[in-house]
Amino acid sequence: MAIDTEHHLPSAAEPPAFNAVPETESSLRPYIPALITSALALEACGGSSAAPTTVAPTPVVVAPTPPPAPVVLTSAQSSRLLAQASFGATTAEIAMVTSLGVPGWITDQATKARTKHWDWLVANGYNVATNINNTAGFDNSIWRSIITEPGQLRQRVGMALSQMMVIGVDGVNLQWKQFAGAAWLDILLDNALGNFRTLVEQITLCPAMGSYLTYINNRRANGSAVPDENYAREVMQLFTLGVNRLNMDGTVQLSGGQPVETYTLNDVSQLARVFTGLQLDSTDTTTPDRLRRPLVMNASLHEPGASTFLGITVPAATEGLAAVRIALDGIFAHPNVPPFVSKQLIQRLVTSNPSPAYVLRVSTVFADNGSGVRGDLLAVVRAILTDTEARGPASLTATTSGKLREPVMRLTSWARGFSAASPGGLWAIGDTTSANNRLAQSLGRSPSVFNFFRPGYSPPNTALSTASLVAPEFQITNELSVVSYLNFMQTLIVNGIGDVRANYTDILTKAADSGALVDEVNTLLAAGQLGAATVTSIRAAVDSIATTATTGPINRVYTAILLTMAAPDFITQK
Repeated sequence: MAIDTEHHLPSAAEPPAFNAVPETESSLRPYIPALITSALALEACGGSSAAPTTVAPTPVVVAPTPPPAPVVLTSAQSSRLLAQASFGATTAEIAMVTSLGVPGWITDQATKARTKHWDWLVANGYNVATNINNTAGFDNSIWRSIITEPGQLRQRVGMALSQMMVIGVDGVNLQWKQFAGAAWLDILLDNALGNFRTLVEQITLCPAMGSYLTYINNRRANGSAVPDENYAREVMQLFTLGVNRLNMDGTVQLSGGQPVETYTLNDVSQLARVFTGLQLDSTDTTTPDRLRRPLVMNASLHEPGASTFLGITVPAATEGLAAVRIALDGIFAHPNVPPFVSKQLIQRLVTSNPSPAYVLRVSTVFADNGSGVRGDLLAVVRAILTDTEARGPASLTATTSGKLREPVMRLTSWARGFSAASPGGLWAIGDTTSANNRLAQSLGRSPSVFNFFRPGYSPPNTALSTASLVAPEFQITNELSVVSYLNFMQTLIVNGIGDVRANYTDILTKAADSGALVDEVNTLLAAGQLGAATVTSIRAAVDSIATTATTGPINRVYTAILLTMAAPDFITQK
């Protein structure tokens, strides 16, 4: 197998980067099939909770039952929440979760301010003429935000939404692409814990989305020319409804044994008429400013006739933006929206195959947050993260729970767990989409509107597909991408990248004690989920390095981290 020559594992012919790591590619190879085989064996869904028991009332007067004692979380339990709801645990954040509890931490996270991507790009001078035709600064701001922003819950939900309402920055046919991408991300993050209806409208009027899905300057029908149907199709198929009618528990509705389609081709054509006339609000390209402002309506391009779709009618002569809002209101009210959105958010945060009962519980909150509000994403996320299938101990041992940890989140787990910093403020980790020498994934750089992987993907000819289970992240997982990931992470762990470096000061205090060292790494990176055999193997590798050597302590730390990140127990998050 060809190994990347820039970020490579040490060969027998050269001095190893650190002496505890296997010295040849072949000696590390046993970890690679184990990773692929074990991960493919993952059956990622949760079990359903038991039905509540009804207790008959008693006439006996008894003293009131005291409230239950607060649940005191262990460090591993707190780290598990952070694996689901952030870009990685830190020692300080584990302490915060343990102190506040899960509901309290979620409430606290919703109050955190953030630096917007657009503002960071401007503050760092990326709005200069030399950047008009490139993406300079885009990746930098993303890595900065997902690694360092204190509002990690917003960042994590924003990434989940970015995998539903997708753009790829290179596919945006506008100048100042990095600013167009920044405005798109800022919309997702601004609304990640807000209302889904507001989010859909702002995304619809987002210049980056308008370019990526080709509906900027979309014109009404003229002779044989018909309106562009891209956005009309994708806003239903990918953003809100899906292609099949769903029950509230996410299961597909059937008729005669066949799935019932959510919409027809005529629905797409009719809805496309509504999304005509939208355009940028300025022709000034000397600055990126117009890319931050919503699209505006050009009445001369907008279809003035009536449009009927999904049982909704937009009356003739309705003003263009009013027509858009009528259409979005109708889509938002569709019964598919709660289960369609809720299930995908569960998949991105907790488990690839949530039980119908789990989806139903979350969908019910999406439909009504308890105060009559539909689409309250903070309430939805709270329901996802506090559900028994996310927090209960049964899911830790069930063979049908969990998910494959996304490559980007493997990197950020290391960066956050070991206090990576960029002294120059550049965060120049760069584009990591290459499957040959990086991660096979990079936020904001999807190759298509279908994301890097589909929510319904199941690896063919595997136990997963036989069991009718899905594992979306396996769409970008193969032997090449796994080796590439390990090569890349070895380099980052030891040398960093650009001026991004981890700080191992704290973990070095445990270097002499392999048990304490591996336990700490296990808690920070894997939420304590490394199995006994894995822990034994990693400790043996650590103990093979003498603590008395000058580089012995740091090499022990490097080894514990890299082998943890190579372990299936880390890759397959529960």
